[in-house]
Amino acid sequence: MIRHTLTDLVRQAILAAQTDNALPAFEIPSVEVARPPRPEMGDYASSLPLKLASLAKRPPLQIAQTLAKYVPPHDAVAKVETAAPGFVNFYLSPMWVANQVARILDAGENFGKVNLGNERRVQVEFVSANPTGPLHIGGARNAAIGDTLARILQAANYRVEREYYLNDAGSQIRHFGASIYARYAQAAGMDAAFPEDGYKGEYVTELAQEILRTEGKKYLDLPQDQATRALGRIGIDRVIEQVRATLARMRVEFDVWFSEKSLYDSGLFDSLLPKLAAQGFTYEKDGALWFKTTEFGLDKDAVLIRSAQAVPNPEERPTYLASDVAYVWNKLVVRNFDRAIYVWGAGHHGAVPRVYAAAKALGIDTNRLTIMLYQNVQITRGGEKVTMSKRGGTFVTTDEVVDEVGADAVRYLLIESSADAAMDFDLQLAVQQSNENPVYYVQYAHARIASILRNALEAGVGSDGANLALLTHPAELELIKQMLKLEEVIELAANKLEPHHLPHYAQELAAAFHQFYKQCRVLSSEPNDLEISRARLQLVTATKNVLARALDLIGVSAPDAM
Repeated sequence: MIRHTLTDLVRQAILAAQTDNALPAFEIPSVEVARPPRPEMGDYASSLPLKLASLAKRPPLQIAQTLAKYVPPHDAVAKVETAAPGFVNFYLSPMWVANQVARILDAGENFGKVNLGNERRVQVEFVSANPTGPLHIGGARNAAIGDTLARILQAANYRVEREYYLNDAGSQIRHFGASIYARYAQAAGMDAAFPEDGYKGEYVTELAQEILRTEGKKYLDLPQDQATRALGRIGIDRVIEQVRATLARMRVEFDVWFSEKSLYDSGLFDSLLPKLAAQGFTYEKDGALWFKTTEFGLDKDAVLIRSAQAVPNPEERPTYLASDVAYVWNKLVVRNFDRAIYVWGAGHHGAVPRVYAAAKALGIDTNRLTIMLYQNVQITRGGEKVTMSKRGGTFVTTDEVVDEVGADAVRYLLIESSADAAMDFDLQLAVQQSNENPVYYVQYAHARIASILRNALEAGVGSDGANLALLTHPAELELIKQMLKLEEVIELAANKLEPHHLPHYAQELAAAFHQFYKQCRVLSSEPNDLEISRARLQLVTATKNVLARALDLIGVSAPDAM
């Protein structure tokens, strides 16, 4: 990666200057090289002299001028300049830039890979929506963020495992079952009251009717409590099947579907209670078992297990915190992932400090644990809010949105904004075939290149033996520089766990291609232009590959025709 190369050159310049006593001895701080905001400042710049002023006891601009003299020669660097108040600016060699097309083509699908992870094992747990209804659009944003993040981490050389945590324990099964039972009895011709706090939406009626059709009226012969639980289990299994199908439409696949119930059935949670008690982190009060979260900076303690008086059914007594305690132990001790990443909706922010408290109480290094929060999605149509649907009842389902705008638009637009920013998803924009629609804009660039390559094939013009040194036009060089940026974007997104950098990059690359296409003719009927056509065919082939790579990391298709 060129940025790393330039960083190393700056470090070498400091050491050489210190050896010559052009700079005093001091410990070299972290060296940063970045793309400057304006092209006249070079291709890359370092503001390190501003940091070194206090160490070297000299003006920053003087330090910058000294470093510029000591930067060792390199094929990638055409010149080094300085600028006030203390910048070292690097200009890349056009010849070196042009030759990078060959490297990009040789790398193929592997272009952009960086070695941040060194094959460390990372678990990304995401979506994990309650299995009591269709996946809503907020869950779709979770899916898009989590899966794109997993793809980015894989490109950064982490061994990634995707996990869906099934909330299949506790009282929600009974509550869900009660809703299904009412619709089931009604479908069988009985007069059954629907629970006031029941799960609304056509999907509950559909589930009940399907169960009646496939299994008959046998659940009406059982005691209602028993029937409710049985129907709740069946309903959850059916919903999980539907959620799997919805996620598959979004090109999201999981390695593990982990059952919350297994944390209790396996005895794992019970085995951790003595460990917490031995350290004085639990106590009994009013028949309940409490966790001393105040020991870890929280305002008040939290209940782990509710009292028998409050909750007669033993299976429903453990709280969400109890499951969190067992789950973090399972992730980071039993399965021993190097790092565990949770992707949660912002509505769960109150549980974040409790999970960290649980990890600390269990002796787990919390640096191995990251909880990402994402904000809500508001569906709009031409500026008007869309708040509910027939099938979802009180929410818009992911399937409804995918049906209307397609999986590509859903995946792309749901990660275009930073996860910590609330977003509007405009259904009208998502289907526009114009530059206003970012996913269309990027995919169209890929399709246009595919068309160019088909035309070249029909014309019998190939790119073998192309002389890349002919790529000297500013638009050509800028396009190559944008391609090279993919490595930096993957590194940035993986380090900061910010997948939104990828769609922004894809749009910048598409824009660079469109500018190139306006200014440079790829195929020409003039015999004298054959060599430049060959070089430009290699350039656009590389661009097509990098666009496809960026889109694949987002989970979006790269069409050859539109």
